[in-house]
Amino acid sequence: MNIRFLGTGTSTGNPEIGCKCEVCTSSDTKDRRFRASLLLEIGEKHLLIDCGPDFRMQMLEMFKTNPFEVLNGVLLTHEHYDHVGGLDDLRAFCKYGVIDIYAEDYVAEAIQSRIPYVFAADKYPGVPNLQINTIQPDFPFFIDEIEIIPIRLMHGKLPILGYRTGKTAYLTDLKTIPDNEYTKLQGLDVLIINALREKEHISHETLCDALKNIERIRPKKAYLTHMSHGFGLHEKMQQQLPKNVFIAYDGLEISV
Repeated sequence: MNIRFLGTGTSTGNPEIGCKCEVCTSSDTKDRRFRASLLLEIGEKHLLIDCGPDFRMQMLEMFKTNPFEVLNGVLLTHEHYDHVGGLDDLRAFCKYGVIDIYAEDYVAEAIQSRIPYVFAADKYPGVPNLQINTIQPDFPFFIDEIEIIPIRLMHGKLPILGYRTGKTAYLTDLKTIPDNEYTKLQGLDVLIINALREKEHISHETLCDALKNIERIRPKKAYLTHMSHGFGLHEKMQQQLPKNVFIAYDGLEISV
């Protein structure tokens, strides 16, 4: 499996508009972050996790070195705009066929209400050809031969999903993990988990929270994502982390 971090930022992205802090004015490209999204390449298959408003720019950047044609599925973690705002831009991939979207019932309903023209009975030419598949948090499902295990997470009071495939798990936007979900996270080679900033937040993990979860889950390697400018400078913060914990950045590719 090849993993590409398309975006590693929070809802405002980095830099934030009008901000002049040391992160937003940094010349280090690792401090510049699109909204969080991940692309998995498993054999010949390509799976996208979340499709935010930066999707078009993320794809244009990726296609400079690693273009592909067929997108085999899109997994949505929840309905917030920074995770679904780019769904209309999937139209570029629809010339190769319908694109399957996987989401919980309430997320599916939100998507259909926001872009109703995509799901109209009589579509006008050029709209994305999307098929929503509703999933349940307690039931694994397959995309072709690839098993996907949903992980229930709590984004403050909002129930959302993380996903595990093989020995890799992607958990973003969480504040807490229900105790009974930790059994789904045993034996990981790679854990990708959000770490918004050092200061407490009502609905996201802090860096300290993320490190506690990493210690409990005990993956071989962990990568931090969904970071705001309050997280700090990439190079400075990386020096403070345990040896098996890494700060992800846009464009980073790893193999599992």
